[in-house]
Amino acid sequence: MGIIHLDETSKAFIDEQVRTGAYKDADDVVRAGLRLLHERKLSERRSMVDKADRQIADGEFVSFSDSDNMTDYIVAKATARK
Repeated sequence: MGIIHLDETSKAFIDEQVRTGAYKDADDVVRAGLRLLHERKLSERRSMVDKADRQIADGEFVSFSDSDNMTDYIVAKATARK
C-alpha cells in the first residue's frame, strides 16, 4: 500500500490518540477507523434488508409476469422521475 497523506488536523488527532494510550501507534488508529467504516457500511446494508423485509411483509412490492413487464415498469418509473 502507498503513503497516506493527511491534513494537520488529522495528524494531530492520530498523534493524540497514540499519546493518550488509546492506540499503540498510528497504524492502529487508521485500522480502527477503517473497521468503523466497514461496520457502518454493514449496518446500513442490514438496515436496508430489514426495511425491504418489512415492505414485503406489508405487501409493498410489485410482481411481474415476465421480464418485459418488469422492463416496462422500470422505464415508466424512470420516466416519471424526470
